[in-house]
Amino acid sequence: MDVKIEPSWKALLDEEFQQPYFAQIANHLKTEKQMGKTIYPPGRLIFNAFEQTPFDRVKVVLLGQDPYHGPGQAHGLCFSVPAGVAFPPSLVNIFRELQDDLGVPVPRSGDLSPWARQGVLLLNAILTVRAGEPASHSKIGWERFTDAVIRKISELKSGVVFLLWGRFAQSKEVLIDTSKHHVLKAAHPSPYSAERGFFGCRHFSKTNAILIQQKQSPIDWRLH
Repeated sequence: MDVKIEPSWKALLDEEFQQPYFAQIANHLKTEKQMGKTIYPPGRLIFNAFEQTPFDRVKVVLLGQDPYHGPGQAHGLCFSVPAGVAFPPSLVNIFRELQDDLGVPVPRSGDLSPWARQGVLLLNAILTVRAGEPASHSKIGWERFTDAVIRKISELKSGVVFLLWGRFAQSKEVLIDTSKHHVLKAAHPSPYSAERGFFGCRHFSKTNAILIQQKQSPIDWRLH
């Protein structure tokens, strides 16, 4: 199956693209579209996280669950929305923690692409969703694919900082070799849980301290 994805990832994940389960994902999406369902993000942005952050540039992995399910929100980067779109509640809380941690002012745009271009892989475990139906594509095979992505990063790189926010993301820790990578865990930034361990986690400054310790350039978390 021919998948349009950034070349370094295409080479790395080619084995996954040839698996029957991946063809089943593609068929499922095609069938839903034929039924008149709206799927987010648009097809050209499903692999946007990979486009923005080639494999050799990955320094940090921020793991989300599935895309936003409202119109115009999802663009293939977890927690991120395109410029001009109102911030969802979790993103509001991320920016609040960023301000408390590093004094970074709340940005005008919720587009996190500048983070992605610096090596922060903004990966949702599930890469698509039906409009208005959260977690509607949680059983179509995406997690098998993104689990393989996490395993490849763990196996082939070292010193990557994994940010696991909430129970779902933390369930992926079993895929990570913690003897050679760094795992930072906190509550999910959702309004339902942010007060119980996301606020005050200081993951932005902690990530940069780890990167500097490894003689890597820190992430400029400011957004303009």
